[in-house]
Amino acid sequence: MYTKKKSVEDYLERILMLKESNDEVRAIDIANSMNFSKPSVSIALKKLIARGYITVEEKTGFISLTESGLKIAQETYEKHVVLTEYFESLGVDKTIAREDACKIEHLLSDEVFNKIKEQLINKKK
Repeated sequence: MYTKKKSVEDYLERILMLKESNDEVRAIDIANSMNFSKPSVSIALKKLIARGYITVEEKTGFISLTESGLKIAQETYEKHVVLTEYFESLGVDKTIAREDACKIEHLLSDEVFNKIKEQLINKKK
């Protein structure tokens, strides 16, 4: 269960990040940015389509997030950013903070995440 959830969230988050920088996203862009093979990405994208998280333009191959896919992607990305910032505030190296945030973002309950976020906000005041 965890690995399926992690995989879905990782793909959706990556699509969101790529769309912000490239506007248009294709399977090859995802494969290149995640260092995955194109066939692996194609299999994953079919699953995301089946779950209603993405659509793929037939003629161009451009990938778009659906409303539900966008929601998951944004939530995952927010967790990643907040956790990275939190770890860095503890004195953790930026690279390690990013890597650990990527691992933990899939496991945290909303309650724990919101407490961490709240603590960061209060620290900035």
